[in-house]
This record gives sequence, structure tokens and C-alpha cells, in this order.
Amino acid sequence: MTQQPHATQPSAGEQSAQRAAGTPPTPAPGLGPTPTENSWAHGGVVFAGVLMLVNGIMAIFQGISALAEDDVWARLGDYVYKVSLTGWGVIMLCLGVVAAVTGAFILRGASWARMTGIFLASLSMIAQFLFLPYQPVWSVIMIGIDFFVIWALAVYRPTKRA
Repeated sequence: MTQQPHATQPSAGEQSAQRAAGTPPTPAPGLGPTPTENSWAHGGVVFAGVLMLVNGIMAIFQGISALAEDDVWARLGDYVYKVSLTGWGVIMLCLGVVAAVTGAFILRGASWARMTGIFLASLSMIAQFLFLPYQPVWSVIMIGIDFFVIWALAVYRPTKRA
């Protein structure tokens, strides 16, 4: 078994000298995101916030259409998950309002909104899976978008400002 070379960490004296001089400490190689990774993650979070806002508004419209007119949606015979279209309308309307508000706060940079967004995108994924027989293509697209939102919100690590 061979030993791998390790990066040398700055000594305590070097770290205190760097702090006294006002220069930020040099990170060990391989730790933390590169500037390119950080910009991708930041762009992904902005896009995820926009997607949550738009998906929330679309879910509100989907809920309203399920509540207002049952003829818009396909009629199902026998399905394992029996929820009336009125029930789906209420579910989609509630999820849509909360998702739109959370998406707006993600765009404003609220840290609590990222965790809430992950939770809401997960709930939306489950709801769209259960809504699959009514609108299969739409549900599959929404599941993919929810997957991206979860990924973008989970990998983002904001930089701390001094």
C-alpha cells in the first residue's frame, strides 16, 4: 500500500499572520466549490426559484380548472388512488399557492425557502405521480422539473458575506 501525498496545512502561526495582515486564509486544495461551480449553482437556484414560482401559478390554474369544470380532465374507470377531481383541485390549489410564495422567497434569497422548496417539490412529485392517469404527459414533465428543482436547491451552498 502506498501513501498518497497530502496537502500541507498552514501552521497556526501562518494563519494568525494572515488574519493580522487582513488576507483571507488560503483554503486547502480540493476543498470548497470553484468559482465556476458556484456560479452554476447560483444560476440553478435562480432558475429553480423561477420554476417554483411558475409551477405554483400553473398548479393554481390546474386546481381551478379541476374545481370549476370536471369535463376538462379525462374520465377514469377503475384506478387504485381514488380521489375526485374536486379533491385534486383543492390539493393542486393549496400546493400551488404555497409553491408560488416559496418560489418568490427563493428568488429573494431566503435560506428557509430552499429547504421548504425541496419539501414542496417532493410533495409535488408525489402528487404528480398520483395525478398521472389524468394527464400523463404533463405529469411526467412536472416530475422532471421537480427533480431539477430538488437538485438545484440541494447542491447550492451560498457564500458567506463578511
